[in-house]
Amino acid sequence: MTDEIIKVPDIGGSDDVEIIEISVSVGSDVAEEESLLVLESDKATMEIPCPKAGQIKEILVKVGDKVSEGDEILVLTTAGGGAQAEVPSQPVAEEPANEPTVEEASAPAAEASTETAVETIKVPDIGSDDVPVIEICVNVGDEVAEEDSLVVLESDKATMEVPAPKAGVVKKILLKVDDKVSMGDAILELETKGSAKPATPSSQPQQKTTATPAASTPTTAKPPAPAQAASTDSAQLQEPSKRIHAGPAVRKLAREFGVDLALVRGSGPRGRILKEDVQQYVSEQLNKPKAAPAAEGMGAIPAVPAIDFSQFGPVREEPLTRLRKVGAFNLHRSWLNVPHVTQFEEADITELETFRKAQKEKGVKMTPLPFIIKACVHALKAIPQFNASLNPTGDALIMKDYFHIGFAVDTPDGLLVPVIRDADKKSLTQLAQETVELAAKAKDKKLSPAEMQGACFTISSLGSIGGTAFTPIVNTPEVGILGVSKASMKPVWNGKEFMPRLMLPLCLSYDHRAINGADAARFAAVLAAALGDIRELLL
Repeated sequence: MTDEIIKVPDIGGSDDVEIIEISVSVGSDVAEEESLLVLESDKATMEIPCPKAGQIKEILVKVGDKVSEGDEILVLTTAGGGAQAEVPSQPVAEEPANEPTVEEASAPAAEASTETAVETIKVPDIGSDDVPVIEICVNVGDEVAEEDSLVVLESDKATMEVPAPKAGVVKKILLKVDDKVSMGDAILELETKGSAKPATPSSQPQQKTTATPAASTPTTAKPPAPAQAASTDSAQLQEPSKRIHAGPAVRKLAREFGVDLALVRGSGPRGRILKEDVQQYVSEQLNKPKAAPAAEGMGAIPAVPAIDFSQFGPVREEPLTRLRKVGAFNLHRSWLNVPHVTQFEEADITELETFRKAQKEKGVKMTPLPFIIKACVHALKAIPQFNASLNPTGDALIMKDYFHIGFAVDTPDGLLVPVIRDADKKSLTQLAQETVELAAKAKDKKLSPAEMQGACFTISSLGSIGGTAFTPIVNTPEVGILGVSKASMKPVWNGKEFMPRLMLPLCLSYDHRAINGADAARFAAVLAAALGDIRELLL
């Protein structure tokens, strides 16, 4: 029998993803691909499957913990010989990605005492070189606890904190903001207590050792904070002069909104600031009452009055799912920042529907969606301004030479938008198969973050439900979205007489900063023409 530590696999680059359910218990027998736990990110809920069959020996996380790729989940006993895959009580051979390397004097363990020792804290394995330092979280003389943030780094792909491997006092800071660092570079000197007595340079050489977490404390599940940490003190306003406890994802979100984290109340353990705290702060600022009546009419958003609905009759409160809350926040942000315009058009899909039904009789099952995706790609190629995004400063367009199309899927937990990648290179049959597969995964909560990223343009189809028109909200940073309503038979004049034709309502919303009205009208016309002539889509 062999004990193996199961870790979080690649979850699409997401960090600090919350565990909302643990599907197994200690002693459970699990089969290969059986679900171990369920994670919920800002965009999706996903299950982590078991890589092989075995028995659960120990669970290293709990509901509410936040994990990233590589974090330990549980210990699995599997059939087969050999030594244990990992022994928690022994130092591992490789440097863990989330623990800094500590350079300390080597000395016999018997000489450990309460004397202090100064250790040089170095950059751990961060997967990149020359990563800029964007924030230094401590000052000389500060006392830091184990796992407190020392510095924040930002690469092309992610923002990451470097935590303190142990408690101590900062004696000297060896870098500054905007310095570029790599693995092994010195960060600061930390004075710690209870370390081994330092050896003299002449008698014993320095050697590198790796700080190893205790066997009883998994790296992904921090012990619960003391009761007093959950008191009102933990939610007090952060003083600008104090260190701010917040993860990389929270800091990135704050930068996107221009929020000073020193002004945000932290509701996490030891006053740690969570994403929800930043979102609550932004909401409070948007809804803050005006200081004086003169502020009205100057662009400020008036607050929505709080009403006690129970005075009118029985009520109940149903909390929104995390997915719906995040979706509402993103829609609100897009509506506030994007000047929306909606262009309406109708496409004659009589021939398309005849062709589609003929294919169905041959055993080829197709919905109208693959045809609409094909038509959108055709229109994006004709009017490339729609296949673009505004740069962060808003003074240039980022033109895209790929065609990834998102389509909205209605699920019990909220709206999800899986993405068809390289839609221009796929046939109608391939598009039909992929849309069915992705929609099923969305409804079963099995979409990965990678399957919902990178869209150039989004389609929101309500045709199977009904309605004649609606105004979809642009999914920023995209600059356009197509709303599709229910097709209906209408009399259409052909120059000689009225003929019954199946007309499909199209609603094209766009970002007026990037798209002018004439180009939007051309895009809608090209789209309607492509749907009206099936030959355009088959070429």
